[in-house]
Amino acid sequence: MTYVTLVRHGETEWNRALRVQGTTDIPLNDTGRAQALQAAVALRGALGEGPVFLASSDLSRARETAEIIGSELGLEGPRQYPGLRERAYGEGEGLTAAEFAERWGPWHSADVPGSENRDDLRERAVRGLLEVVEHSRAESSPAAIPVIIVSHGALIREVIRHATGGLLPPDGSRLANGSQWHFLVERDRLRFLADDLVFA
Repeated sequence: MTYVTLVRHGETEWNRALRVQGTTDIPLNDTGRAQALQAAVALRGALGEGPVFLASSDLSRARETAEIIGSELGLEGPRQYPGLRERAYGEGEGLTAAEFAERWGPWHSADVPGSENRDDLRERAVRGLLEVVEHSRAESSPAAIPVIIVSHGALIREVIRHATGGLLPPDGSRLANGSQWHFLVERDRLRFLADDLVFA
């Protein structure tokens, strides 16, 4: 059994401007760096001392968030996984939320040219998470160690949807920058630990 925490990266200037990022590689801003530090403090309280396997998407906003967390917790890494990247939004990338809605309607049902569909994203997200868990188990065997994965809002949403049978998160809600989402992985089964649900 492996305890996994998914962390959404800290804020970027495109987040602040409500622009669609997708796979466009936008760095953290100072608020995002502060959010990463806050996440590290919360994770230290939740995980305590001891070894932790740290991983992230290879996009800079996730990687830097993970580096800040790792530095605060005294961890190596992060190990980077392209499979943990944000959903590709095709022609939607760079648009504001209002421009996006004007062209394609509500976020959760939009059909955007060139974008990755949600089913494919969910399959990639779960596969990527399980790959990280497999690597952590191989390195820590025979004892399982906690895993921290820093990734992106749409990808984390699909992991939550997978683990809850589509019940969460509510359509139209967003996952805050720096927010943390907790799971147990038993063999290849994900269980969502829904103690403190905060959706904006």
